[in-house]
Amino acid sequence: MTARVASNRLLALLPESERAEILSQCDELTLKFGETLVESGATYSHVYFPLRGFISLITIMNEKPALESGLVGAEGMLGATLALGVGSAPTRALVQGAGTTLRMDVAVFTTLIERYPRLRRIVMHYLHVMIEQLAQTSACTRFHLVEARLARWLLMTRDRARSDNFDITQQFLACMLGVRRVGVTAAARKMQERGLIDYCRGHIEILDRRGLEAAACSCYKADRAVYRRIMA
Repeated sequence: MTARVASNRLLALLPESERAEILSQCDELTLKFGETLVESGATYSHVYFPLRGFISLITIMNEKPALESGLVGAEGMLGATLALGVGSAPTRALVQGAGTTLRMDVAVFTTLIERYPRLRRIVMHYLHVMIEQLAQTSACTRFHLVEARLARWLLMTRDRARSDNFDITQQFLACMLGVRRVGVTAAARKMQERGLIDYCRGHIEILDRRGLEAAACSCYKADRAVYRRIMA
């Protein structure tokens, strides 16, 4: 297994022959911070298998701030709904963590999921994981405190960025968590005082992962558990 396929956990589940064909049909390119890969409602032109970095799935509401409804990193792919025959994107896909990705033309991808039942099954299982995680996020937003939700988000981002260091503004965090900026500021300050993170001018460094896991709500462990259960 080549290093770049192994870097994407979804592709790593495929038999060697199928992985080889997918690689031959992909371009490897850089995900640039702030880049929009597809707008909500637009038709996919490509699917993406991130190797490093992460993509925020942003739900847009009329006259309301945007809200993050999911994250895609090396554990999955962008464009999985194509396995259902749905060619339009349900959310805006915004790069929030720069890195590398494999990109495949949609027409090629739809041909391959018809040719390889295992590929289709893996993508469908991943869609199920995303649905369960979306439901978990909805409940989390309603019932859990901002500090616990922020800890969960930082851990989820760390897992996908594969780094303890990443750049994020308080304003963006507030939008992603669906809270006022002052709430994020207070929660981040408490974490910094406890030595869990270092946060300065939009740059976050995770200093104590175990401590951050203890501070996070139960949703973080639930997210990881559903991935292991379904993708196994």
